[in-house]
Formats: sequence, C-alpha cells, structure tokens
Amino acid sequence: VQLQASGGGLVQAGDSLRLSCAASGLTFSNYYMGWYRQAPGKEREFVAAITKRASGKTYADSVKGRFTISRDNAKNTVYLQMNSLKPEDTAVYYCAADESILPPQAYWGQGTQVTVSS
Repeated sequence: VQLQASGGGLVQAGDSLRLSCAASGLTFSNYYMGWYRQAPGKEREFVAAITKRASGKTYADSVKGRFTISRDNAKNTVYLQMNSLKPEDTAVYYCAADESILPPQAYWGQGTQVTVSS
C-alpha cells in the first residue's frame, strides 16, 4: 500500500488549500481514509476521516466547519479542503488508510507540509 500526499504549501491566514492523497496497492473503496497532522514539538493528531462509500465523515473540533474531507473512489484519491486557515493549522499533514478501523491507522503516507503565516 502506498499513499502519496500532495498539495501543501505556504499560505496566509484566511487562505485555502486542498490536499490530495493518491492511494495505490489497495482496493481503495474497501478502506476508510483519513487525515492527521503533526505540528513541531507536538504529537500527531486526528483531523478528519471518511467512510468507505463517503456516507460518513468525522472531524476534529478544531477544524469542524473549516475543513472538508472527500474521496473519489474512481480516482483512488482522498482530499482535504481547508478553508479559513489559521497559523495554528501549520503542521505536516498525513493521510492514512485502514480496512477495519475508523479513524484509519494501518497505512500512512509521507506527509505534506502546510504553513500558515499570520
């Protein structure tokens, strides 16, 4: 299983970014997908997760109303639309996949850096 995250960058507070995570080596529609993040000096934390058919989504309180997770099973890709970004959203963002557990934790991507300046 390989997960390739992309879309990070340097933005200003209030801007938007969309992260993508392309999956390979798995039957994508059989996997729960999610996003986590890790800020410098902090532990990795859950951001958002989505069920296999996108019928259910869950978010951390800190991003609820600003971030939206989605998936395209035909493209084997999960997305994280991030709006109204804040400096405290600065972190390395990781996508994750799991066939059995939600939020997913079995497989991890390499991470993409998001930096939000004030």
